[in-house]
Amino acid sequence: MFGFGIVMALLGAILPLLVSRLHFDLSEAGGLFLAMNAAMLVTTLVLGPVLDRFGIRSTMIVAPLFVAVAVALIAGAPSSQVLVLGVILLGAGGGALNQATNTLIADLHEDVRAKNAALNTLGVFFGFGALFIPFTIGSLLTSLGMRNILYCAIPLILIPLLLSTALRYPSPKHAGSIRLANVIQLARRPLVLVFAFLLFFESGNEFTLGGYLSTYLTRDLQSSVTLASYALAGYWGALMIARVILGRILLKVRGELLIRWSAIAVACCVVALTLARTAAVAAGIEVLLGFCMAAIFPTVLGVAGSRHHGDLGTLFGILIGIALIGGMTVPWLAGQVANEHGIRAALWIPAVGAIAIFFFELWAERIGRRE
Repeated sequence: MFGFGIVMALLGAILPLLVSRLHFDLSEAGGLFLAMNAAMLVTTLVLGPVLDRFGIRSTMIVAPLFVAVAVALIAGAPSSQVLVLGVILLGAGGGALNQATNTLIADLHEDVRAKNAALNTLGVFFGFGALFIPFTIGSLLTSLGMRNILYCAIPLILIPLLLSTALRYPSPKHAGSIRLANVIQLARRPLVLVFAFLLFFESGNEFTLGGYLSTYLTRDLQSSVTLASYALAGYWGALMIARVILGRILLKVRGELLIRWSAIAVACCVVALTLARTAAVAAGIEVLLGFCMAAIFPTVLGVAGSRHHGDLGTLFGILIGIALIGGMTVPWLAGQVANEHGIRAALWIPAVGAIAIFFFELWAERIGRRE
């Protein structure tokens, strides 16, 4: 999960350096994000049934290798064509890491509260990975340069590969060939669909807020870039701290209740952001927002996984795949609104998304009582 955090933060952190080195424009840069997310989406949707039929070990060996090769290609890319290949491998390897690690941790815990707690603790390491590259580049770029920093990250990315050759993994859930009919049957279940669309809005919120909050502070509230950067670091830091705490709380508290209260808190924080008139106040709200958002994604995976423990790989492939679609489309919609009406108006989109999460969770609980 540390490796997946590196994947998610890498392209944004090094994009300004790549633009100056390879001389491509911002529209081409947007194409890189699209290529990475598309590769991640395809991998996520395809890999789920594979994990259920053939186990997790092989993916935990191959996925870090994909990411390591991708980082090496990106670090030394002599042309935009090589860069695109590296970005596609990055998305494929990162999607596989995310899918395999969540499936593995959920598989190790049958009790729903233990599953929720473990998945939240796992999410802490995503935060460490997401912070690793930007902080390393900020502190060592002058002395080492971007290429050497990325080469130094490769051994860290390969650690899961080395561990996977020695560790014993759970047996596959289902032996034999992959049956598409079984995947479709699971995807059509009402509870799975409700959880999938809940995560559509949650992922859309995470990508939108993570992508636009710094711009909101600097453009609308005339914040310095330094304050906006610290606020964004505080946002991710608060999310990590919250998940450490949630790893304990969720052993005693129902995950469904925590999802609902988190959604309400997120909606209140986003509304407060739109009403803020000073950068300092908005920065404080941003940090609180990270704390409030922390529980939703991993806890939904835990609650859903407890309902379909025998098909975790396929289930998580569906849920994370739909979530990625939300992460691609909602920020695009927010960008269109921001372009026409300003970022303050665009922030109402994640506020509405948080309210949708609240009602989808209520709907899921009602369906769960009937099943």
